[in-house]
Amino acid sequence: MSFEKTVEELIRQAQERGEFDNLPGRGKPIDLTAYFDTPEEVRVAQSVLKNAGFASREVELLKEIAELKQVMAGIMEEKKKQDIRRQIEQKQIELSLMMERQRRQRRQK
Repeated sequence: MSFEKTVEELIRQAQERGEFDNLPGRGKPIDLTAYFDTPEEVRVAQSVLKNAGFASREVELLKEIAELKQVMAGIMEEKKKQDIRRQIEQKQIELSLMMERQRRQRRQK
């Protein structure tokens, strides 16, 4: 039996036992925005860290940027929107600098 068939069989058996019935987020779409917002070259590492309960500064910045964008969407006052835009820009600059630093470090190796 191939590996894929073995895995499919194990999943089917787990489904029959009801092991997937009470998972968090059941029936809701999966939000992959943060995953795809993460630069491709660090996605796997970030995913492993996240699953282990750790988040890098890059991931935290992405979350903060997403949260600020949501807050800004609900604000009508232009002055407050400008303040939030400035915060978003600062966080995006910080993230870009971190990513560029990582790229240069990889090139030097």
